Amino acid sequence: MKRIIAYSVSVFFTVFVHAQQQPTQPENNAVAFPKAGAHANTKLTYKIIDAPNKSFGYDVYADGKFMIHQTSIPAMPGNEGFKTKADAEKVAKLVMDKIKKGEMPPTVSVDELKNLKVIK
Repeated sequence: MKRIIAYSVSVFFTVFVHAQQQPTQPENNAVAFPKAGAHANTKLTYKIIDAPNKSFGYDVYADGKFMIHQTSIPAMPGNEGFKTKADAEKVAKLVMDKIKKGEMPPTVSVDELKNLKVIK
């Protein structure tokens, strides 16, 4: 019994030490958002998509290349999509405006959702 406990402790210690020694990703390899103005002359488009529970989301494309996939309402807790295609379209257009202005990442606030009348 003592052997089993000793073995278990040594395995745990080995795994713990190994996990602590795993290299972390250096900051210079971190994913970076494009610089402000990088998309100033880019053709941005969007497509309204189906999301779970009969709701809607959007995809944003830069010069035809996939850029953003949003199936839930940004700035809101949970995974619920937009109730209408029109609401998803309003927010997709807001996000594209932010990208054009160089705001990366193009975050959306609760106040902006209220101003667009997407939420109350």
